[in-house]
Amino acid sequence: MTLKFHNTLTGHLDEFISQTPGQVSLYTCGPTVYDYPHIGNWAAYIYWDILVRTLIANDYNVTRVMNLTDVGHLVSDADEGEDKLEKGARREGKTAWEVAKFYSNVFLEGMNRLGLIMPQYITPATEYIPQQIDMVRTLKAKGVTYQIDDGIYFDTSKFPRYADFAHLDLDALQAGARVEFNPQKRNPSDFALWKFTPNGEKRDMEWEFDGRMGFPGWHIECSAMALAHLGKTLDIHTGGIDHIPVHHTNEIAQSETANGVRFSNYWMHNNFLKVDGSKFSKSLGNGYTLDNLEAKGYSLLDFRMFLLQGHYKSESNFTFDNLTSARNRLNNWRNIATLRHQIHDTLQDDNEKGNDDKSISLYATSQAIIEAVNNDLGTPEALKIIDDAFSKIVNAKLTNIHRQAFVQLIETIDAVLGLQLMNTTPDISDDIKRIILERNQARADKDWSKSDKLRDQLLTEGIVIRDTNSEAIWEYKN
Repeated sequence: MTLKFHNTLTGHLDEFISQTPGQVSLYTCGPTVYDYPHIGNWAAYIYWDILVRTLIANDYNVTRVMNLTDVGHLVSDADEGEDKLEKGARREGKTAWEVAKFYSNVFLEGMNRLGLIMPQYITPATEYIPQQIDMVRTLKAKGVTYQIDDGIYFDTSKFPRYADFAHLDLDALQAGARVEFNPQKRNPSDFALWKFTPNGEKRDMEWEFDGRMGFPGWHIECSAMALAHLGKTLDIHTGGIDHIPVHHTNEIAQSETANGVRFSNYWMHNNFLKVDGSKFSKSLGNGYTLDNLEAKGYSLLDFRMFLLQGHYKSESNFTFDNLTSARNRLNNWRNIATLRHQIHDTLQDDNEKGNDDKSISLYATSQAIIEAVNNDLGTPEALKIIDDAFSKIVNAKLTNIHRQAFVQLIETIDAVLGLQLMNTTPDISDDIKRIILERNQARADKDWSKSDKLRDQLLTEGIVIRDTNSEAIWEYKN
């Protein structure tokens, strides 16, 4: 099957071909760990989890690095303001190190709660200071840096392709530059590789470099850590669309200048998640966290289903009505997945049943799901394929469903979409099975009073009976 992704580098839907057959090197821009992440932050990591699952489904061995920015990210994505970790420390009356450790643990716990596949390398910036210093020294030796009062900067005029990736208008940027912020910069687009600790100050996080105390700029960490674990050229680099004009553009400039080769062959960027049509904002009180969703009675799998209903490149709008719709869809899928416990194993395979036009084939559905996500992580199409297949299952006699193919379908859904249908649909007890069989016999005997009584008894056990023309099917109550 052909695997295609929309590549920001080319602006096209490109066929994916890794540098080494069967191997993929993947870098994901991670969080700045100074506060609780909200669901808009989490959306990106769920999308990139689908990317990893898609690569695995195509028999790739994925080596993935994700950074934790625990130093150097200023309140401006450029080079102005204070370090977000220092800001968090002042807010909470802790050290920057304590803040970084706490929120790093919050983030990693959240990844586990969401069922995300963990990267092989999770790299805090503070643990890679020597590698970042080495890259700054390499860039200095290549003559593309200059030093001013507050740090060492990359001269973007020395990298002719600087504007290409984000299609920047550097002339307009120059005309609109707010030079009063830093009049010593040669070009508005120049960015800090290393910032100096201001004279007379002492930071929680600072290191000596060329005789002065300071800390790395935000952008250098990704280039240094990608190089340390994945080599000079990546297969895929991921992040949000807000990273394109500054962070990723700067990564490309410094990495390709330092290493002399292309930094990444494929770039993938997710769009924003809004809430009630607005941006996330503490002032609006809409910066919902994972804990907020669970406190309102939703599961984190409900949130995953909500996100998968949209495409990673499209802007999505979160509302609790939309989340409720996603929960209902997921609950319906869970109920349908329980039907596998009502289907007896059969020696017939799909080919043998092919002569019976009342039987349904499910093996092709698993393949169709993979083909959908292979087309630029097309999760909305994958969900439509599953809905169609489940509709056929609900309307078919259980004897016309091949259990092995049904189980394989559910396992494919779980592997590719991470919805854990196999985990959330345990078998019913022998006592419940006995009551269902007894009720079936009561219906066959037209003993409607007994049938209704047993139906109500099952309902108290959380089991809903759905009667069809040919048989009764049980489901878990939503």
